[in-house]
Amino acid sequence: MAEAGFGVLLLFCFLVSGLVYYIKNCPENGSKTKLGERPNIIVILADDIGWGDLWTKQSDSTTPWLNRLKLEGKRFTDFHSPASTCSPSRAALLTGRHGLRNGVTHNFAEGSVGGLPLNETTFAQLLHDSGYYTAMIGKWHLGHNGPYNPVHRGFDYYLGIPYSNDMGCTDRPGFNLPRCLPCAQGRDRGQPLLLYVALAHMHVPLFHYRFLDVNAKDAYSASLSDMDDLVGSIKLAAEAFSMDNTLIWFTGDNGPWEQKCQFAGSAGPFVGRWQTSRGGGSAKKTTWEGGHRVPTVVVWPGRISPNTSSSALLSGLDIFPTVLSIAGVKPPPDRRYDGIDITGILLQDSQELTGHKSLVHPNSGAAGQFGDLQTVRLGHHKAFYITGSAEACGGAKGKEQLHDPPLIFDLSSDVAEGSPLDPTSAKYQAVLREVEGEREAVLWDIATDNVSTADYSTTQAALPCCTPQNPVCRCHGVS
Repeated sequence: MAEAGFGVLLLFCFLVSGLVYYIKNCPENGSKTKLGERPNIIVILADDIGWGDLWTKQSDSTTPWLNRLKLEGKRFTDFHSPASTCSPSRAALLTGRHGLRNGVTHNFAEGSVGGLPLNETTFAQLLHDSGYYTAMIGKWHLGHNGPYNPVHRGFDYYLGIPYSNDMGCTDRPGFNLPRCLPCAQGRDRGQPLLLYVALAHMHVPLFHYRFLDVNAKDAYSASLSDMDDLVGSIKLAAEAFSMDNTLIWFTGDNGPWEQKCQFAGSAGPFVGRWQTSRGGGSAKKTTWEGGHRVPTVVVWPGRISPNTSSSALLSGLDIFPTVLSIAGVKPPPDRRYDGIDITGILLQDSQELTGHKSLVHPNSGAAGQFGDLQTVRLGHHKAFYITGSAEACGGAKGKEQLHDPPLIFDLSSDVAEGSPLDPTSAKYQAVLREVEGEREAVLWDIATDNVSTADYSTTQAALPCCTPQNPVCRCHGVS
């Protein structure tokens, strides 16, 4: 993987530049709407990144491009991934709906037959239908067979891997670039661009420049720097082609994978002390803060005030309604959504804009049934009806525990989630009543919604390898 890092960077620069050139020079194909004022939208999703990996004194020299994004845009300090593991988080980001609605509650496998249910609509599909040229680069992990492929889910262009970079049988990244189709003729206006970049960084195995002499101790920092350069290449491409009206949204799919020890990131102060004191890890796969609070920044020159921040309670679920709102596109009315339009929070600097009143965090593998909503954030309070740990570095794992009444933490004074409120106190009782009301309302809303069911069946025939026709496959003598 290390050998390929520099080549991947060069290819990425050429690819992004090529996409931008296409958008700038190829006229739109059949759109009837006026597109000139709609922004280009770039969503960058990092993998397994910790809240403490960015914008700290330790990371300042490692991530100059992401530091620049923070200085040029608005950082969100209380932003959460929709789930604490890959597939559910990505499905919720693209649809604005929790896994109990969109059907994706846990990860798809190499041999998965299905993927994100076909009756679910991604923001890429809606933007494509409204006249955007839509492209995706990177990790998909929402189904790789037939109609589940990204090119059938709203993306005009796709180059990437079908799932995580530690799955499958490839030795190194393979590049099978599709030929560039000729531009349509007879139009005089270019299309705005949606680019969704789902990075393999910071998921193991870690990438770094091939010419760096990196040992295991420095591997994560080197990979973080490599990721930063990729973000920089995207920003440079946008600037080089005068894409001034471009929104860039950087966020993460979940917290760090503690089990990987020195190859995992930092959750910062969000250590889930109540859980770790009883054994196990409290980041990826868990509903402790370290599992879903992720570093996030949004840049939109001339629209978002530079070097600002917001403590509003927000989620990756909000990307769907927000990018649609910015593009002037309405979502399908036949289903309900968990995300909210945060355009006002992006464009205004008032700290009175607080975002969600409450968020629910789905079980993501550490405890309980996948997708069930047994953790509730209400303002600065957080309630756990179930707790459990992921595997920690060294292999320790805590026990799953149900809580009735729930554990409730006050994050305004206890970001480490170490000391729950006294259940006999008046404060606890007042918070509990609100928590129960919010949770019951969400569960009832889902129960009466138009929901989907994902096909999680697997078969050897669904594996993308081994087929001799696929240039990146290693077929072990299979013909």
